[in-house]
Amino acid sequence: MFLSNRPLKLSLTILVDLLCVFVAVFLSAIVTSGTFEVFYLNYLIIYIANAVLTVVAFGVLGLYTCAFRYIGIKEAVKTAIVCASIWLLNFLASCITVNVGMSWSFVYGLVYTILAYLPRYSYRVFYQIKHRLHQSSERVLIVGAGEAGLAIALEMMQSTKLNMIPVGFADDDMVKIGTTFGGVKVLGNIESIPELVSKHRIGQIFVAIPSASRKRIKEILSVCQLTSCKVRILPSLYQVISGEVLLSKMREVDVQDLLGREQISVNLDEIAGYVLGKVVLVTGGGGSIGSELCRQIAKYQPKRLIIFDIYENNAYDIQQELVRHYPDLDLVALIGSVRDKGKIEWLFDTYKPEIVFHAAAHKHVPLMETSPNEAVKNNVMGTYNVATSADKYGAKRFVLISTDKAVNPTNVMGATKRICEMIVQSMARHSKTEFVAVRFGNVLGSNGSVIPLFRKQISEGGPVTVTDENIIRYFMTIPEAVSLVLQAGAYAKGGEIFVLDMGEPVRIYDLAYNLIKLSGYKPNEDIEIKITGLRPGEKLYEERLMAEEGMQSTPNQLISIGKPLDFDEDNLHRMIDRLYVEAYNETDSIKKLVSELVTTYKIDTIHQ
Repeated sequence: MFLSNRPLKLSLTILVDLLCVFVAVFLSAIVTSGTFEVFYLNYLIIYIANAVLTVVAFGVLGLYTCAFRYIGIKEAVKTAIVCASIWLLNFLASCITVNVGMSWSFVYGLVYTILAYLPRYSYRVFYQIKHRLHQSSERVLIVGAGEAGLAIALEMMQSTKLNMIPVGFADDDMVKIGTTFGGVKVLGNIESIPELVSKHRIGQIFVAIPSASRKRIKEILSVCQLTSCKVRILPSLYQVISGEVLLSKMREVDVQDLLGREQISVNLDEIAGYVLGKVVLVTGGGGSIGSELCRQIAKYQPKRLIIFDIYENNAYDIQQELVRHYPDLDLVALIGSVRDKGKIEWLFDTYKPEIVFHAAAHKHVPLMETSPNEAVKNNVMGTYNVATSADKYGAKRFVLISTDKAVNPTNVMGATKRICEMIVQSMARHSKTEFVAVRFGNVLGSNGSVIPLFRKQISEGGPVTVTDENIIRYFMTIPEAVSLVLQAGAYAKGGEIFVLDMGEPVRIYDLAYNLIKLSGYKPNEDIEIKITGLRPGEKLYEERLMAEEGMQSTPNQLISIGKPLDFDEDNLHRMIDRLYVEAYNETDSIKKLVSELVTTYKIDTIHQ
């Protein structure tokens, strides 16, 4: 079994089985006949018959393709089937012929069963004992004693390169507790994980329940956080089904696991109904939100998809990705700025987009506090250029990507996005184009997201920086947010501000604390959590909706509609003209001018 040459290993395995048959026939003859001599007279043909039957049966059931070191329950059952079948044949033969007594068949069946299991399982037991004696190996507790958990445990035991030992399982199935799977015992339930970690000197915890809901995963992780172990999670269920369960695919705990929210579902038919066969424009199409919009729109077979972005590298990346995945898609990638009114008009005149998703914007709060004129130029003027062109050239639908920072803004970025919402609502009152805005909070994985920053800081040994111990945020994944944006577009009638349900707010300090713990470190001991103070324009919490806007439901309960606010349109357009002039003149009073238009904007005077 130690040889790497497969034909030679197979030959040696068959030779071992032939020897076991010989010994079993020989011993049973001695026991039942009391003499060795009768073996030559009565049992030679029986040995040959049993040897042939055994080798053929083992071969048919695939027992020669399984190395002794990896033998498991399935192989044990197959071995039992072979032994029982051959015993039955010997018993029937003893009933027909008088040359062999029935007592011999019983003794042979018992002796051979022992001999058939002995070489196979003795090697596995020897290997496991040897494996467990390596005290330097990482001791792992596997949460979940199902097929996925067993596959992970077997891979640890089989690999000569992995320095890990599967010490045991934790599982809430009370029937399994105390039983052994693949040589690894179910030590207790999930609630007992902290006790098991302490008792068995566990170094890592692998959560191997790919079918568990996000809520259940969050509950399991909350128990794991009571230990100092590093925690890793098995990928999705399809990888288990397709046989791709590999330790190399185990991933670190993600913020989505800590949020515990189920994947958001949308009505695909509603989205396809207004995207299919249409010319679609995505401004800021190379950014984190814009590129995901392009990915999802491409699935619904638009007549043409136009990617518009000022940053050529991002535009090129998403263009090449879509070309690979959708070779038949009519795809146009254009470089330009939404500030350039002439470029925008040329785009609409040339390509006649029917649906516009306006994602181009400056979004970084602290940077816009120090460059407020740029926020006005890009966010306000850029939106105004695209919106007026959409109206002029007869686009059917215009969807503005807005933010919860537009609600009672404390920063110029949020205030400019509120002006963008006002532009959209004003255009909707007079245009045949359906103008709407979709407002949501922070998206995981977007440019500037806090999670990649935390991961990098943890990998560097800290400190992990949090601006304020009490700061909270709403989170959603980019694909979730974009899918809801697309569905909100299907509900558009004109003038609505759609508000996405971002779930429960998350305390950023707790997020950092839990990520450190689940990475195997002690917060504020191994890795410091450093409070740096609120950045310019930053709020302790974000609001989804102004109180006076009210709420209206939609068929998708995760999307609500805010009632349009009343504002002076003439004043809006006068102020936009004034903001344009002052922003390009690089005035120092742009924030004050913005606050005159957005009366709920409270200028951050602390960081001035």
